[in-house]
Amino acid sequence: MRGRRKQESGPDFPWWLLALGGLLLWLFAEILSDEHYRAALVMLSEGIRITVLVSLTAFGGACLLGLALAMMALSRRIWLRQIARFYVELMRGIPMMVLLLYVAFALAPLLILGVNRVGGLFGAEPLTTRDFPLLWRAVLALVLAYGAFLAEIFRAGIGAVNQGQTEAADALGLSRWQRFRLVVLPQAFRLILPPLGNDFIAMVKDSSLVAVLGVTDIAQLAKVASSASFRYMETYNVAAMLYLVMTLGLSLGLRWIERRLAARPG
Repeated sequence: MRGRRKQESGPDFPWWLLALGGLLLWLFAEILSDEHYRAALVMLSEGIRITVLVSLTAFGGACLLGLALAMMALSRRIWLRQIARFYVELMRGIPMMVLLLYVAFALAPLLILGVNRVGGLFGAEPLTTRDFPLLWRAVLALVLAYGAFLAEIFRAGIGAVNQGQTEAADALGLSRWQRFRLVVLPQAFRLILPPLGNDFIAMVKDSSLVAVLGVTDIAQLAKVASSASFRYMETYNVAAMLYLVMTLGLSLGLRWIERRLAARPG
């Protein structure tokens, strides 16, 4: 009973956050006092822009693809549901690294070949593989993979909306699109925000996989810098710190948004 009363008295003190804060403060102190840490930070900070660009662009595309797949999965037409299920299971069954390499070196040339054949009918200049940069091939791979993950999140969130809400929207004379945009989607968004935010954090971390294609993000610059200076400890400590700052900031921001939404009525 005493343990139960203690648990119900309030949330636990965030000792984990205090420990992470202490770790980050130690790394900041090392950067201020050690020239090798400072040199690593200067070089790796150039990759932050690419990491943020890849994460935001890929997640935005994955949200659009995932929402489209979720609508197909909830369709009354069985062939649309089967196509959506086929795609989701296919993408979820392929490791991210394999998909990244497949899109970059197998699918991209096929896409360029298809574009050239269509463009040839209109007299357009043919494209080469260099016209499809590795950066955007990596973004495409992340969109295809995370679109499948987000499709399940959107599908579950939309399906969890009370049926009475849609019936009330029908009674008001709203069209199917108005019902979805004004009634279903806002309520589903509050339900799917936590898993959606978690997938975005995972996207930031998985964006480091683009380093295998030579894209100059944080991970790739860390690999280059450590190979040149042989300062592996300092370089990868700084790389880990940069990713930790981004993901921890996103996690805390997501929790703040969740609390604000929970405090709103209805």
